[in-house]
Amino acid sequence: MTDDDVARDTFDVFGTTAVLLVTALPAISQARAIADGELAAIDLACSRFRPDSELSRLNAAAGRGAQQVSPLFAELLAAALRAARLTGGDVDPTCGRALAGLGYDKDFAEVQAAGDAPPRLTGPVGPVPGWRRVHLDRAARRVRLDRGVQLDLGATAKAWAADRCAGQIASKVDGGILVSLGGDIAVAGDPPPEGWRVRVTDDHAAPASAPGQTVTISSGGLATSSTTVRRWNVGGRPVHHIIDPATGEPARSCWRTVSVAAGSCTDANTASTAAIIRGPAALDWLHDIGLPARLVREDGTVETTAGWPRDDGPGAAA
Repeated sequence: MTDDDVARDTFDVFGTTAVLLVTALPAISQARAIADGELAAIDLACSRFRPDSELSRLNAAAGRGAQQVSPLFAELLAAALRAARLTGGDVDPTCGRALAGLGYDKDFAEVQAAGDAPPRLTGPVGPVPGWRRVHLDRAARRVRLDRGVQLDLGATAKAWAADRCAGQIASKVDGGILVSLGGDIAVAGDPPPEGWRVRVTDDHAAPASAPGQTVTISSGGLATSSTTVRRWNVGGRPVHHIIDPATGEPARSCWRTVSVAAGSCTDANTASTAAIIRGPAALDWLHDIGLPARLVREDGTVETTAGWPRDDGPGAAA
């Protein structure tokens, strides 16, 4: 994903791997310090896995009136609600209870280490409560959740964090910036002469030899959503973290991986997640809204939309 003329820092955050690239080599330490500050604040605002986060306190107060939130949390929640609105509810932040019911109520490494977990819920799960039951007064920074609503901002927060870090670093550091959080990528500033080269695969941590494609971006963001990476077993059945709001269950999709390029990483991630949930209908939808995308079926065949570079690798569709 890199050019030889950039400084690179790699570190763990949010249960995944972060990569920071800057073209102004001496500025890497300053860029990392800015990223650390932003990511720590975002974690405290919206982590579902720490009891002192604003999100955890808000979830605990569901049904008990409006709660004051920080400017940062209000921005994060506004981004999640915008994603829900733009996708007709396919990307919905009220899936917290559904994920917890699948055992995803702790850092993913702990979920995996626990092995096959018994089901926590009996009977049909049913649709998630829905984003319209989240009431945000952004000017007053007050949020009210209807009874039974449990938020999870995972579908947008990591991508939003990448955008935020890239923008904040670029405002203080010359040159080009790339921030990748678990493969959700935002760029800012002046890119390298040939652009930023990004390897797109099912798993951002896969080696360069893994099936995939290398593309180049120079602005905005690129995000990949996949059902192949964050997987675990519940009651003997495999599950994953992308919830279909219509069922409250892990999405059953013809796509195992979708990558999208857009004007921001948040928009790219919103579209890639919605595409997984929409299944076959995602092709026409992405084409109609003009977003370049690479969609990989379960059998490895590939479809592309809206000018995404032709993929001539194994399994590529014409």
